[in-house]
Amino acid sequence: MTVALESTKAVPRRKRRPRSYWALRIGIAILVFYAAVALISFVWTPYDPLTPGIGDGYDAPSWAFPLGTDRLGSDMLSRLMVGARYDLGIAFVAVLIALTVGTTIGTFAGYHGGTLDTVVMRAVEIFQAFPGLLFAMLVVQAVGAGIVNVILVLSFVGIPDYLRLARAEIHAKRDWQYAEAARMTGNLPWRVAFRHLLPNSIGPLLAFTSINAAFSALVTASLGFLGLGLGPNVPEWGNMIARGQDGVMTGQWWVSFFPGLAILGLTGGLYLLGDALSDITDPRRRGR
Repeated sequence: MTVALESTKAVPRRKRRPRSYWALRIGIAILVFYAAVALISFVWTPYDPLTPGIGDGYDAPSWAFPLGTDRLGSDMLSRLMVGARYDLGIAFVAVLIALTVGTTIGTFAGYHGGTLDTVVMRAVEIFQAFPGLLFAMLVVQAVGAGIVNVILVLSFVGIPDYLRLARAEIHAKRDWQYAEAARMTGNLPWRVAFRHLLPNSIGPLLAFTSINAAFSALVTASLGFLGLGLGPNVPEWGNMIARGQDGVMTGQWWVSFFPGLAILGLTGGLYLLGDALSDITDPRRRGR
């Protein structure tokens, strides 16, 4: 009888980990891989990425050239490694500038409200009437190509999104009890906003940062593909796709395929990371 009762006891089921657990780890792993490749490219690449004629034009992938060569005989693997430095670095710096400026302005507007809030939000709405990629194309075409110009344009495009998000978070929480308690203890308005409200609103901003970084990487590659980015000879992934598009129709698929795959991997990893951070920071989505 005892044996029968023991056999009928429910076996404790192992708790299934939420989807965000795996998305977070996969996204971090992909981002760490790209960052490692970018850092390694500063000290080592198989060949000089800027030197043509290392191999014959359009060499297929082989032991000597694992990812083949482009039409000028430059090593694709070396150029891809250096391209990670450009695309990842530009996206990181542009997002950091947009996050800092947009969050600062949005925090002031959301906390003080009134005329300042109205003027800032109307200006943002007017700016966001233009598609981000189209605006970036027009500005870069006007001011010229270059790393600094691309970073500044991407930062300017990203600022309104952070501004709106920070403003909404601060505006919704400025009358909560802990904010009232901070004001009652004599804290200045800027200290209440940045010391008490902003740290409790940082979750959605961090989640959006990953999404915005993916968008910045895509825009950087798009500008390079259109010839509006860093210059025709810079080993940036968008430039590499444009440089190999003539070979796609004649069977040299690797020249455009591998840069496109690199862009897909980077943006996919960043989107996974952003989705996982949204699940973690939003109580309504936590545990999915």
